[in-house]
Amino acid sequence: MDVATLPVLSDYEIERGKPMPSKIHARLQTRIAVYLGTHYADQFECFTELTLDTPGEKSIPDICICPPEPIDFFHDEIKRKDPPLVTIEILSPSQVLQTLIDKTNDYFSFGVKSCWVVIPSLQSIYVFKGPLDHEVFSLGEELYDPNVDVRIPMDVIFSTKPA
Repeated sequence: MDVATLPVLSDYEIERGKPMPSKIHARLQTRIAVYLGTHYADQFECFTELTLDTPGEKSIPDICICPPEPIDFFHDEIKRKDPPLVTIEILSPSQVLQTLIDKTNDYFSFGVKSCWVVIPSLQSIYVFKGPLDHEVFSLGEELYDPNVDVRIPMDVIFSTKPA
């Protein structure tokens, strides 16, 4: 490959080792986190961009759903050593889908119960309950993850109206 045709990576992509998110990516990340935080606050905590201490390279899912735990402002964690219950990855425009599918395998090896892969352009979310076990949810449907008993109306997440 000619050096002139190599893609130029932004500082964000170099530092984080992942594609730069877009406006729609950010909007979906916010909508999912806010929905979960509003409707499931008594059962879970939602974290965005939380670094996981997975084997090999570090992993930073877009959203993690974790059991609630007390907050200790004097002792912070740089990398979460315990697996979250759910990881949520949102496909960025410049990202290859296979990269996110491969990440689900890493997350399951780490002990995560479910992995969601959000495909913005198809307005769908794949819920992986295991490495080879997934279900697809689209507009007009209600996402249901039986591993954590979470339900989300897809029309809320993919609404074209500003939130």
